[in-house]
Amino acid sequence: MPTYNPKAIEPRWQKFWEDHATFRTPDVSDKPKYYILDMFPYPSGAGLHVGHPEGYTATDILARYRRMCGWNVLHPMGWDAFGLPAEQHAIQTGEHPRINTQENINNFRRQIKMLGFTYDWDREVDTTDPNYFKWTQWIFLQLFDTWYDAERKKGRPIKELPIPAEVKAKGESAVRAYQDSHRLAYQAELPVNWCPELGTVLANEEVIDGKSERGGYPVIRMPLRQWMLRITAYAERLLDDLDLVDWPDAIKQQQRNWIGKSEGAEVDFELVPSARWAHRIGHIRVYTTRPDTLFGATYIVLSPEYPDVDIMTTPAQWPQVEAYKAAAARKSDLERTELAKKKTGVFTGTYAINPVNNEKIPIWIADYVLAGYGTGAIMAVPGHDERDFAFAKQFGLPIRTVVQPAADWLARTGSTLDNLTEAYTDDGTAINSGHFTGLSTADFKKAITRWLEEKAIGKGKINYKLRDWLFSRQRYWGEPFPLLHELDAAGKPTGAIEPLSESELPLLLPELEDYKPSGKPEPPLGKATDWVHVTRNGKRYRRETNTMPQWAGSCWYYLRYIDPKNPQRFCDPAKEKYWDPVDLYVGGAEHAVLHLLYARFWHKVLFDRGHVHGAEPFKRLVNQGMILGEMEFTVEPDGKRVTEEDVEKRGDQFVLKADPSVRVDARAYKMSKARGNVINPDTVVDEYGADSLRLYEMFMGPLEATKPWSMRGVEGVFRFLNRVWRLLIDDRAENMQLAAEVADVAPDAATLRKLHQTIQKVTEELDGMRFNTCIAAMMEFSNHLTKLETRPRSSLQTLVLLLAPFAPHLAEELWHALGHKQSLAYEPWPKFDPALTKETEVEIPVQINGKLRSKISAPADIDETALREQALADPRIKELIAGKQVRKVIVVPKKLVNIVVA
Repeated sequence: MPTYNPKAIEPRWQKFWEDHATFRTPDVSDKPKYYILDMFPYPSGAGLHVGHPEGYTATDILARYRRMCGWNVLHPMGWDAFGLPAEQHAIQTGEHPRINTQENINNFRRQIKMLGFTYDWDREVDTTDPNYFKWTQWIFLQLFDTWYDAERKKGRPIKELPIPAEVKAKGESAVRAYQDSHRLAYQAELPVNWCPELGTVLANEEVIDGKSERGGYPVIRMPLRQWMLRITAYAERLLDDLDLVDWPDAIKQQQRNWIGKSEGAEVDFELVPSARWAHRIGHIRVYTTRPDTLFGATYIVLSPEYPDVDIMTTPAQWPQVEAYKAAAARKSDLERTELAKKKTGVFTGTYAINPVNNEKIPIWIADYVLAGYGTGAIMAVPGHDERDFAFAKQFGLPIRTVVQPAADWLARTGSTLDNLTEAYTDDGTAINSGHFTGLSTADFKKAITRWLEEKAIGKGKINYKLRDWLFSRQRYWGEPFPLLHELDAAGKPTGAIEPLSESELPLLLPELEDYKPSGKPEPPLGKATDWVHVTRNGKRYRRETNTMPQWAGSCWYYLRYIDPKNPQRFCDPAKEKYWDPVDLYVGGAEHAVLHLLYARFWHKVLFDRGHVHGAEPFKRLVNQGMILGEMEFTVEPDGKRVTEEDVEKRGDQFVLKADPSVRVDARAYKMSKARGNVINPDTVVDEYGADSLRLYEMFMGPLEATKPWSMRGVEGVFRFLNRVWRLLIDDRAENMQLAAEVADVAPDAATLRKLHQTIQKVTEELDGMRFNTCIAAMMEFSNHLTKLETRPRSSLQTLVLLLAPFAPHLAEELWHALGHKQSLAYEPWPKFDPALTKETEVEIPVQINGKLRSKISAPADIDETALREQALADPRIKELIAGKQVRKVIVVPKKLVNIVVA
């Protein structure tokens, strides 16, 4: 098989690596460690498309490179396999989700192995494996057993929570309730996005225009008992510790924005009594980042979910308020806050007192205020807040200026102090603010906060946009909660919760025949009555019937890879200390504020409880860009599709070859089944081989960039691999043998210099993860070798080693052909000599009147005078300027000579 044949080469080497456990990683080693991690995939029925292996190829190249550099490399793979799609398949087919999940995993594993990645398959994990989710359940119990000590700034065991004397005096149930209210894992009833068709609660990010992202089913807001994780307790540490990690600035900023730290004050607005709720006269507490604008508060706005809305609404206003609440329940938070072009709201009929001026102001409800931010109530200052301004204009409410606008702003907007055309949101000097008038915004904030605290009607407050993590799903295919709810004699919950012991884990899912959601917020696990009801020590219990969200298993999988078979612990401490943290984590930017934030939170809890030794899980993060479908060409303006062969590029535009006056729109779209532009890697590998796919994905452009796919590009790198093959192998021979041009000779000076330049370039670009320029350097060196009549065996051997991380199957085959019996996987990486990379001679273009007429070779260190003389002495130049007056000779050292003649 002298001709390059990936179908013969690649399966053979993949089998060799598997049979010899070539990439099995020692648990610990004297070598320096390097932990490279891919964001593990959800194994869908569609299998991989060519966009998936981009990040995997990048990490595999680095893993192979690092091994050759002498590192102990951990590079594992697994499956994030719980979740909604498998359960939807079970609902449609009646087949257990486990069956479909395993079929999908098997297909993904086959495709990934087909690409020659160096994963240590002995460390493979699957979040649906009971041996894995046993420890997911165990970590949840750690959260349940932990409270956050704000003074020490760390999580501590619940038994160490100080119990106030007055709580102790009320008995055991009061102590338990007090502990439950401080746990990191706790229950709460709150408004959620409920999708009846899918039968589960959805996160805000899973709701688009009031419908589920998956399936497009209607979503409503309704109160529901949920398990929550108190991630807000770690908000400050999640912010501060971003300084400890080497992550893209954009990802860090997304996390900062999501956490949304703000400093302000809480203020109490006393309620004006109403006969309907006179027995509950009290106050509304609002949070504001601008307490300096209190004198400009002209109304109060409550979220539709505010607890006392029903009580505070007058009978006359109740029908409107009730209808408005129902309408708000059908909107997502995004629709309510960012997408709404027109503000909506309803007056409750009641009033509150502004504490700084004793003015009676109306209380409204409006859906642009969310229950989860601050207290669910705001003081509206329309003169200095854009949303409040729009609302006040919509409903004819007073607008008062209490911060002096800049003169140029007044002129630009056409505003006056008594008639603002838009809200003035900048800082400034206080006006119309009583004895605080004249203070700067910063000084006013401090002064008014002190005043509120002295009057006991407010206090300074740091707030966060981050909400506690809603950790329940009303579905079957997820991790069961390892908890028991105690029942009284009548079968009703007492409120006492009994966690399972570690010896009782894993708690397995019950077998069900019917996976269909009921359309009500009742989890399917409730159907398994024999599983749900438990009696122990004479007491009756009911198991928790919600399941954990898909995010649970992905929060800690990087730790299980370190010690995947351990039945006694989630991870051996010595192994964890050796491997943790992950040195390089590669995946999509879409996980910035979900998976990455959640994993950091869990890691910090495990750190506080002494189970891991570092505060952050991922040292360096790199986001790969998206690979789009192939370019699509449509004739403008009728939209008729044409092929790439029908068009040509002229300047910055595409036009029809047959009629250049007709413009063609050329663009690439995200790969999707609906568009029909998905490229299956099986197809590419079948035609061109895995090495061509790997090489092309890295050659398309920078890893972080968004790039369109092109089968022509695959064909181009395939030709390059063929050229490398022919450099070494005689493709005219019947049997495998080296080409006659390959010889044990020392490389000439030019080849030696080019060799060391190539080693330097590939090494430095690999360290910078600039894979496309590595490949370009190897292409350039192979072109140089192709021109030689005799090819030095040593130079070819070095090229094979440089190519090995990128095209490992071809490299192994060529290494074997060069006479080596062992795999090159652990061969030392080539080193370059800086002295040999320097050019001794350079080629200088010589122009006459700006047009290239000749090229000369000159010493690299030639001075300007000598270069001028050498150019003028060049025979071709002498011939062309003979008899002409040389007016000027322009010399650009090492770059150019331009002779200006009459």
